[in-house]
Amino acid sequence: MLVANCNNKKVSSNHGFKALEIKMNKISINESNKNDILKIIGPPSFKSKFDNNLWFYVERRKTNQPLRKLGIKKIEINNTLALQFDNTGILQNKKIVKKDQMNDLKFSNISTQKDFKQNNFLFNVFSSLREKMNAPSKKRISE
Repeated sequence: MLVANCNNKKVSSNHGFKALEIKMNKISINESNKNDILKIIGPPSFKSKFDNNLWFYVERRKTNQPLRKLGIKKIEINNTLALQFDNTGILQNKKIVKKDQMNDLKFSNISTQKDFKQNNFLFNVFSSLREKMNAPSKKRISE
């Protein structure tokens, strides 16, 4: 039963558009307009918030890796197509950014140190007041 469920094909999951580079070659600068692009590629993945004439299309494919890699998915294709239009809706610029052209961002590991110390006079006064306020009060029964 274990051998029957094994398969040599890689399982992949797609997000966005397929064959984005082929579709990009079907459109041409200064000839294609927004309607042509909607027919060829379809509606954009998202539009720029600041410029309504800037459209973005995303293509991403992830595949499973071998069992020794614990099933972590690997990104095979990660393309982003940017289309710039003029005010009349004619394509002025097109650019595709592929996975190997994207920058790896490196984050700093430096941590910020605190400037205060917990052994000063005010800290001791306020902590003792807090302890007295949070202490359970004893209920006395008056007779």
